[in-house]
Amino acid sequence: MPARTGRPPKISRADIVSAAHRLIEAEGTESLTMRRLAREVGTTPMALYHHVHDKEELLLLLLDDYAAAMPRPELPDEPGERMAAAAIAMHEALAGVPWIVDVLRADDLLSVNALWYPETIIDAAVRAGLPLERAVAAYRIIWHYTAGEITARAAALRRREEGRPTYRRQVFGALDAEALPRLAEVGGRWEELTARDTYGEGLRALVAGLLINGLATGRSSVKRSGSDDQMD
Repeated sequence: MPARTGRPPKISRADIVSAAHRLIEAEGTESLTMRRLAREVGTTPMALYHHVHDKEELLLLLLDDYAAAMPRPELPDEPGERMAAAAIAMHEALAGVPWIVDVLRADDLLSVNALWYPETIIDAAVRAGLPLERAVAAYRIIWHYTAGEITARAAALRRREEGRPTYRRQVFGALDAEALPRLAEVGGRWEELTARDTYGEGLRALVAGLLINGLATGRSSVKRSGSDDQMD
């Protein structure tokens, strides 16, 4: 049978974004090339370039498409709780798509539609009394905690799905009780205990610590500034 000729099927940006999502979910971001994506949508790489210039622009489209669909929760008035609620919403939005976390951590890409999360957390920190610079630092600490938790949980899930004995299980099953008494007591329960979802508990402790430390640092700065003024 002769090969088909003529123009490739007409595609839209929505088709491309949908196909890219499917491809990443099935095979990871490493599989996302223009050639591979063209096969997925049944067209040519050249046809894709009419819609997206390169992989970076495509990833930006994916990030914005996903972030735009995320619901924004009602937030409490108390600043610390407001910070925690926004961070938990960010965690819930990203927990099911750890590849997005990998993209955000590895590159300069971000979604404008997702800037609601840092804006809300930083604003709440300022309302709590932190200077803006400390509020930004607080957000960055919360982001790294959130991203790290999602990445670690996704890796643990992959190990469980593979169903093979893990090196960690072997190590904790044969610890020297004299050298490492607490860990030896935990022993074979280590994987079970560390698989528990403690994100919310840890986040609230982190927020409380950031606010206490940030306020204390701010007061110290004010005192030092006042002392300098008196000396002048």
